[in-house]
Amino acid sequence: MKRTFPKFLAVAFLAAPLLATPVHAAGDGSSSDTPKCSGGKVWDKAKKKCVDPQRGMIDDDSIYETGRDLAMAGRYGEAITVLSLASDKSDPRILNYLGYSHRKAGRVLVGLGYYREALIQDPDYTLVREYMGEAYLQNGDVQAAVEQLGEIEKRCGKGCREYTLLAEQIDAYRKS
Repeated sequence: MKRTFPKFLAVAFLAAPLLATPVHAAGDGSSSDTPKCSGGKVWDKAKKKCVDPQRGMIDDDSIYETGRDLAMAGRYGEAITVLSLASDKSDPRILNYLGYSHRKAGRVLVGLGYYREALIQDPDYTLVREYMGEAYLQNGDVQAAVEQLGEIEKRCGKGCREYTLLAEQIDAYRKS
């Protein structure tokens, strides 16, 4: 009789070695004092210790922080694996970094789908709009990127970080 490995254990088993190298958060303006774990473990805020990554065993905040850190470190496949462990599949933060990771890994249309879903959950999430604008530029759709820039301006003005970043991207795209 053939025995099967439960899917959540398989994902945790595959993700564990990917998380062995500590990474540092960057890119979204947040600062994290979350302890970094080694040996394939993830910091669990609720338990206040490093634990093995398994669906339902780690709080979504810890999954988000680890997934974001991996994405910002350019470890997109690992970020997708970790973020996919989240219990709340509608968390716009999780959706945003799934979109970011897929887009940066070359799957722009998949990334756009995650960004759209994140905006359904939180239309005021300007970081999603900034990343979405970048995705549109990757696809050559300057008008859609400019529309996202306008949406960011409505929510936080021309002085906010996301507006500045996307405006610079659009300007650079137009000059190239």
